[in-house]
Amino acid sequence: MINPDQIMQKQVHVLAVDDQPDNLLILESLLEDFYSVHTVENGQQALDFFARGNQADLILLDVMMPVLDGFETCRRLKVSPQTRDIPILFITGLESAADEEYGLTLGAEDFIHKPFVPAVVMARVRNHLRLAQATQQLKIRNDDLEQQVMERTREIVRQSDELMRQKQSMIAAQDATIMSFRLLAGTRDNETGAHISRTQNYVRVLAEQLRHHSRFKPLLNDETISLFYKSAPLHDIGKVGIPDAVLHKPGKLNAEEWTIMKRHCELGRDAIVSSNELSFLHYAREIAYTHHERWDGGGYPQGLSGEAIPLGGRLMAVADVYDALISKRVYKPSFSHEQSVAMMFAERGKHFDPDILDAMLEISDTFRSIALQFQGDE
Repeated sequence: MINPDQIMQKQVHVLAVDDQPDNLLILESLLEDFYSVHTVENGQQALDFFARGNQADLILLDVMMPVLDGFETCRRLKVSPQTRDIPILFITGLESAADEEYGLTLGAEDFIHKPFVPAVVMARVRNHLRLAQATQQLKIRNDDLEQQVMERTREIVRQSDELMRQKQSMIAAQDATIMSFRLLAGTRDNETGAHISRTQNYVRVLAEQLRHHSRFKPLLNDETISLFYKSAPLHDIGKVGIPDAVLHKPGKLNAEEWTIMKRHCELGRDAIVSSNELSFLHYAREIAYTHHERWDGGGYPQGLSGEAIPLGGRLMAVADVYDALISKRVYKPSFSHEQSVAMMFAERGKHFDPDILDAMLEISDTFRSIALQFQGDE
C-alpha cells in the first residue's frame, strides 16, 4: 500500500479511500500508469490526508467503511473550502437508488459499482477529471474576467473623475473669462451692476419657462440655459469702444451720436470674436451682436427678422427692454411694471418674438420679483 504522505511525481493526483486492501490494490494497478494514486483505509484518514496539506484532483470514496463512512466523509469534504471543489466518485456495492440519490445530494459527482469493471473505472475517472479541469479553467477565466471588469471599472471611475475635474476646471475658466469681460464692460458702461444682475436673471427664468415649448425644447437644456445666463452680462460689452462724449452724454443722443452708439453691437461681437477659440463664448457673441434686432426686421445692426435672429438675441431683447422701461434714465422716467408690460405687449410680433413675449407675460410676476430683488441706484 502506498503511504498517503508520499510525494507523487505525476501531475494529476487521485485519492482512493476503501477499507478493503484488495480494492485499493485493484484501483492502484488500474490508475498508477496515468495518475499519481494515494490510498487510505477510511474516511478519517482521508480527512487527515487533506489536513496535512496534501492535494487531490479526484477522490474515489467507498461508502461502507469503519470509523467514518463514505457519506459522512463526503459531507465533511464538501463543507470544507479546501476540498469542496474536488470531484468525488463513490465506489460501492450498494444498488439502492435511494443510496445513490442521497450520495448525490451530498455533493458527489457519480457512483462506480463493485465489482470493478476496469474500462468503466478508467472512463469515469478520465471523464470527471476532464470535467473538473474544464470547470477549473472556466473558473480561472471567470476570475480573470471579473478582475478585468473590476480594473476596467476602476479605470472608468478614474476617467470619470478626471473628466469631472476637467469639466469643473473648464467651468471655472469660463466663469473667469466671462467675469473678466464683465468687469471690462463695467469700467466704461454707465449701466449699474444691478441692471446686469436683473437682465441675466430675466434671461434665465425666461429660458426655463420656454424649455418645454415645442419651438424651443430642442435648443434649451440645462447647459444652454446656464450659458445664456452667464453670457447675458456681456450684451453691452461693445460700449467699451464708444467715445465717452457719446456713452456718458447726460441727455438724449442726436442722430449722429445714435449712429455711433449703435455700433456697440458690432464692437461687442468683434471683441468676443477675438476669443472665438473659446466655444462657450458663442452665445455671448450672438447676444452682444443681435440683442437690438427686432422680430419684424426693423432692428439693428443687420436688420434680421424672425428666427433668423439667434435665440439668445431674442431672449435678451425682452430682458433688456423690460429693464430699460422700469428704470429711470436721463432721457426718460421709469415706468411701472404694469405700464412696462403693457408697452411690451403692444410690440408682440413686432419688436419681440411672440412666443417669447407670451412666456414673459406668463411669468411677469417673476420679472417684477427679480427687479425688486436687484434694485440699484440707477
